[in-house]
Amino acid sequence: MLETMRPSDDLDTVDDDDTLSALATDGLVYRVWGGDWCGDCRRQLPAFASALAAAGVSANRIHEYPVEKTADGSKTGEKVGAYGVDHIPTVVVERDDAEVARFVEDADEPVADYLAARLD
Repeated sequence: MLETMRPSDDLDTVDDDDTLSALATDGLVYRVWGGDWCGDCRRQLPAFASALAAAGVSANRIHEYPVEKTADGSKTGEKVGAYGVDHIPTVVVERDDAEVARFVEDADEPVADYLAARLD
């Protein structure tokens, strides 16, 4: 679906056991909105995908939603409105259909580290 959510062979995976352990927590579902046209997504999502792979998160727990930008700059795509996605990348982590963490485009740290700190 999203080319930017493919782990990259030339990226170092996260080597922090606490981060990998937090990402691997049973029952977590990752919902990722992004666009292959988006510079922030191209910069941030491959490393996040590599971290999820290193943590052993199965593909059935990762849902990818491609987003397009309209002429007026707003975002459109599956579940964009339902989840209030205004900026990409956005990653929502859920457990039992309830949101437990959210990363939005402009956080100051890598996606995996940001989410892991909020999943502890």
